[in-house]
Amino acid sequence: MGLHINKCEACGIYTIKDNCPECGSHTINPRPARFSLEDRYGKYRRLMKIQSSKSKIIHERNNY
Repeated sequence: MGLHINKCEACGIYTIKDNCPECGSHTINPRPARFSLEDRYGKYRRLMKIQSSKSKIIHERNNY
């Protein structure tokens, strides 16, 4: 049985448990996705990043 370290989504504390011992919030895996030179979905990820940054700029302009 291997132990995996998790990070609390709310307070950022690292723990081995599925729920944070401090606040009781759900924990997530803090490791980034595995890197591959043959990234099948990189094109779509980059497009989503561009679209989200454009929508953020438009949203900020509408708030002024």
